[in-house]
Amino acid sequence: MKLWKDFTNGIIKENPTFRLVLGTCPTMAVTTAVFNGIGMGIAATAVLIGSNLIISLINKIVPSEVRIPIYVVVIATFVGAVEMLIKAFSPALDSALGIFIPLIVVNCIILARAESFASKNPPLNSIMDGLGMGIGFTLALTFMSSIREILGAGTFLGMPLFGAAFEPALILILPPGGFLVFGLSIALVNKLTAKKA
Repeated sequence: MKLWKDFTNGIIKENPTFRLVLGTCPTMAVTTAVFNGIGMGIAATAVLIGSNLIISLINKIVPSEVRIPIYVVVIATFVGAVEMLIKAFSPALDSALGIFIPLIVVNCIILARAESFASKNPPLNSIMDGLGMGIGFTLALTFMSSIREILGAGTFLGMPLFGAAFEPALILILPPGGFLVFGLSIALVNKLTAKKA
């Protein structure tokens, strides 16, 4: 039961994007297209799972004075591996995400989970937490990027959805549109979860 709670916590109750408002920089930058949003979500999920596992395993031998630098080294190791895999297997995604892949190292979602959860819980629980947070982040990015790509470009995963008469709302694929969609998404999630509570 505890494992299930640790897993589902990051999807709705503590969704890193819509509830905790973490990882805002990549959220704004990569959600202009669904392909980018899903790719960033999967990359962050892989790093979350791996770093949570290792940090949970080493937390008893890490001196508290140097725990943050050690966490960053662990996270950077996984980010490096994920970046090499993306470069090897999806050059288009690597090109689209650019600098935001290496910046996963300083993504506050990952460091926050390392500090607040993985360093205090057993390995399996930490894996489930990383998976849940990663799925929550991926769902949030996919939701936002779907709205922005469909209304801002008239496409979904690069495929045209509407005829030539469709006038896309270009502002939605620009930074102000990202903030608009982000704010409205947070409001919608708050409204839905308030009703459920």
